[in-house]
Amino acid sequence: METQTHKPHHPAQSGSKADKKGKGKQKTGFNEKAFAPKSGRRADRQARRNIERDEARLHVPLVNRTPDDEPPPVIIAIVGPPGVGKTTLLKSLVRRYAKQTLSEAKGPITVVAGKKRRLTFIECNSDLNSMIDIGKVADLVLLMIDGSYGFEMETFEFLNILQAHGFPKVIGILTHLDLIKKQATLKAAKKLLKRRFWNEIYQGAKLFYLSGVLNGRYPDTEILNLSRFISVMKFRPLIFRNTHPYLLADRIEDLTPREEIRTSKGRCDRTVTLYGYLRGTNLRRSTKVHIPGVGDMDIKNVTVLGDPCPLPDADSEKRRKLSEKKKLLVHAPMSDVGGVMYDKDAVWINVPGNFTRGATDVPRGEGERMVIDLQDVDETLEETVARSNIRLFGSSSNPLTINARHHDRKNSDSDDDDDDDDDKEGEDEDASEGDSEFEEGEEAFSEDEQDGEESGEEDEQPRTGPSNTGRYAARTIVRSTRGFSSKEKETGDIAFADSDSELGLSDDEGHGRAGEVMYADDEKEISSDEEEEFDEEDEGGAPAWKSGLTAKASAAFEELNRRKRRKDWVAMIYSSSLSPEQITNSADTSGVKLDEIDDDFFRVNSSGAANEDDLDMTKETLSPAALREWEDEGLLDSLRKLFITGDHDGSEADQETNAHENPEGDDFVNLEAGKAQPAPAEFEGIDAGTRALVEGYRPGTYVRMEFASVPCEFIEHFDPRYPIIVGGLLAAEERMGYLQVRIKRHRWFARTLKTNDPLIFSLGWRRFQSVPIYSLDDHSIRMRMLKYTPEHMHCYASFYGPVALPNTGFCAFNALSGETVAFRVSATGVVLDIDRSTKIVKKLKLTGVPFKIFKNTAFIRDMFTSALEVAKFEGASIRTVSGIRGQVKKALNKPEGAFRATFEDKVLMSDIIFLRAWYSIHPRRFYNPVTSLLLSDKSRWSGMRLTGQIRRDEGLKTPLAINSTYKAIERPARRFNTLKVPKKLQAALPYASKPKLMKPQSKQTYMQKRAVVLEPEEKKAIALLQQIRALRKDQVARRREKQQERKEVHRKKVEKDEAKDAEKEREKKKVYMRAAGMKSKRETDVEEGRSRKRRKT
Repeated sequence: METQTHKPHHPAQSGSKADKKGKGKQKTGFNEKAFAPKSGRRADRQARRNIERDEARLHVPLVNRTPDDEPPPVIIAIVGPPGVGKTTLLKSLVRRYAKQTLSEAKGPITVVAGKKRRLTFIECNSDLNSMIDIGKVADLVLLMIDGSYGFEMETFEFLNILQAHGFPKVIGILTHLDLIKKQATLKAAKKLLKRRFWNEIYQGAKLFYLSGVLNGRYPDTEILNLSRFISVMKFRPLIFRNTHPYLLADRIEDLTPREEIRTSKGRCDRTVTLYGYLRGTNLRRSTKVHIPGVGDMDIKNVTVLGDPCPLPDADSEKRRKLSEKKKLLVHAPMSDVGGVMYDKDAVWINVPGNFTRGATDVPRGEGERMVIDLQDVDETLEETVARSNIRLFGSSSNPLTINARHHDRKNSDSDDDDDDDDDKEGEDEDASEGDSEFEEGEEAFSEDEQDGEESGEEDEQPRTGPSNTGRYAARTIVRSTRGFSSKEKETGDIAFADSDSELGLSDDEGHGRAGEVMYADDEKEISSDEEEEFDEEDEGGAPAWKSGLTAKASAAFEELNRRKRRKDWVAMIYSSSLSPEQITNSADTSGVKLDEIDDDFFRVNSSGAANEDDLDMTKETLSPAALREWEDEGLLDSLRKLFITGDHDGSEADQETNAHENPEGDDFVNLEAGKAQPAPAEFEGIDAGTRALVEGYRPGTYVRMEFASVPCEFIEHFDPRYPIIVGGLLAAEERMGYLQVRIKRHRWFARTLKTNDPLIFSLGWRRFQSVPIYSLDDHSIRMRMLKYTPEHMHCYASFYGPVALPNTGFCAFNALSGETVAFRVSATGVVLDIDRSTKIVKKLKLTGVPFKIFKNTAFIRDMFTSALEVAKFEGASIRTVSGIRGQVKKALNKPEGAFRATFEDKVLMSDIIFLRAWYSIHPRRFYNPVTSLLLSDKSRWSGMRLTGQIRRDEGLKTPLAINSTYKAIERPARRFNTLKVPKKLQAALPYASKPKLMKPQSKQTYMQKRAVVLEPEEKKAIALLQQIRALRKDQVARRREKQQERKEVHRKKVEKDEAKDAEKEREKKKVYMRAAGMKSKRETDVEEGRSRKRRKT
């Protein structure tokens, strides 16, 4: 068969098949040639625009002073107008993080969000004072917007407050979207609100949508998405918060004695404590603080407490996900978490329903457990302390006792049961302070036994910072001295072992862990055989390993102290008579009183008797022999080389000095060079109390601040819905002074600001009222006062108030009450300078009139009142209204205040002379702090009012001055005389300059005297024209009447149509209002729990 040849396939170049195949093969992407600029100038402008846009995104790098190991919780503020769903969102977020449902959410609520992040939620009410305070401390703002209504005035006011005080992160949340039924309308509303939100924040700001409410909460999926976005957010440090310490109080207590309150009938000043996490920078105890709404306060005491909401420990950090147990932790003292709520002066325990004490199968809250524990107590605290004891080890046969009178007796293994009554009394007296500590130690050991197997890794990696138990100092525990050698009794240096390895049980373990403090539960597990041996020894008597326990413990403890104790080089150098060689060689340091070692087992109190021969003197007596030691140059040179300012040439003496090190391996502490070391290295080995005195309390710690002399209204009118902020003040911010600021009236504020009208400023932590004076720089010559603020431009303002650092932003308000419907933010600005010496001058115009004229000289009166005032203005420039300039010369004797002046031309008696001067003015020393937290109604604070406002509130009429009334001005017409030129002068003048004056003509002209006589044809033409005009006039009148009739018919028809339309509109409104009323009633029923059927969402 012949091979068949096939034609090659040619794809179709046209037609429907070619169009179908070509659609999917088109290349998609960015074609650079298609969008390349054709013009070089356009390309240059586009490149410059791209660079400027990239530069606008860059920020000045700031040092974040928040500690990384224990950061404070992130403050998340939920802000919005009333009825937008703030409380519902707060409960939903707490439910998401803590798995708990709050029935009443008040105050800050702290939850654990992750391994390194905690969140503090706080709801901001619609009060302007609360919005100002929350805007200063919030790290993240959840701005809630009613999607069915749109933006409200409170939203824009809060955004402007944020812009003035440093803009934090803002997330928008749209609610009530379920009220919009049509999808097209919903989509358009979302798009419109998103664009408006981007215009106020920035392009691309995050906006979440919450569709509806299910079971009193928002949908879990939408809350989960929001919480995930919050958990990964990064926050940029703000300048003001990065330089000031502050605290958001989550708990308040009144420590004032009840008797003092009763005797003063509640009007005495209170002693108040506030609790919260420190934020910002380190807080020193001497720092003065300001509580917005209360005033400036001095800190009486600061105490570091255990973290009530700690971060996960090392064991949980090994997991990738946070354990469910850690999620259940929530700290909300002002809310009813677990049935417990902390108030200003009490702790309220809420036991819902019937409370049965014997029901053990019913799960109980924290409050119910507290009530049951209180009911189970069958003995007093004194009895509990009296019978408490402690054993060094779990297998010890006898508890540790305190008997100070038996130091000189021999050691005996058996208990001394035959002590007399005096010994028992002395023992009780010595044990009264120690038993409570023994009991605490016993509880600590029991807790370690329970958690020893579970948290072994946590013991190997102890957490830094304050412990969660709240203890901040070492315990003072006194032990009995029975059983020690006579040498130890005489010296008083009694040592105990810190671990079993030092007692000789295991030499291998002792060498490996000699420097580690161990408890009974920290050693390795003991086998069952050993436990049986211990039991047998307990039954028969004291075990064999206890023999020589005292000597071994003393030697081990001395060795441990020698290795662990760091030498106090400052005390050795400056407080002892040892030479530098003796100090560096550690020859003799017995004369130096070193600090006590923090040890949990015991502490020996050594007291030295004072010499009776010592005199009562304020200045120490110096012996000449002791002063001669400092005359030795070798001694001074050896000391000089130990400081950073000394010689460091690498000499042999320096090498020898540096060669001596302590057993721990620590070199000699260079006191001067230590300042350049980082803070953790500087404060290593220093106890927490001393470190807090030096560097202050670190951010992230949970502290308790105590304040004295707090106004009683702060406690009486306390409301947890209003935030309490404690803001630290810098040294310069504690004083008062004059501030110069750059200010601009807000474009949405309707009224113009006037000089000397009171304004409420929010500057720094403070809110206060002051009286500003507005001014403008007049060509760098003077600061000229302005009566009103200019339109759409900045001006300067000077006022008296607390000093703030330059570049600090502020905002101003005319009133803080919520009754104002209009926009309340009146102005914004920034601080320029403090205590500025530039004077503000005001224009002053003095007027006078001449009473005697001599050619170019005139006597002026009514401008000054005395010759002294004239003397002050001698040589000043004056001028007339017509523009003739002059100068003040000398004062006249009579009348008083008159003076002689010269002008460049002769003035008239009718001229008014005025003098332009500048009068120096100063702002009034007026400062009125806003104390809104001291009121029962926090939104009703009112400061200084204007005179017009007082008259309007009191219903008074404005007094009418007679001279202030407007009267009609009657100016008589002035008659000027004709110009008369002498005939001789006219003859000498040229013709062009001669006056052309013509006499009036007395005879009539020809045109005036002639008479007009009409012809018959002219009379007929005139009569015809008059008839035509009359007909035309009648025709126009008839047309106008017909037109008016047609308009009247049309007007009646239009009125009838309008009446029909109004009736239809009225029916529509009735239908709408009926539906709105039914909807409102349905929502009320749902809130009160009377809903009979579930509403579709």
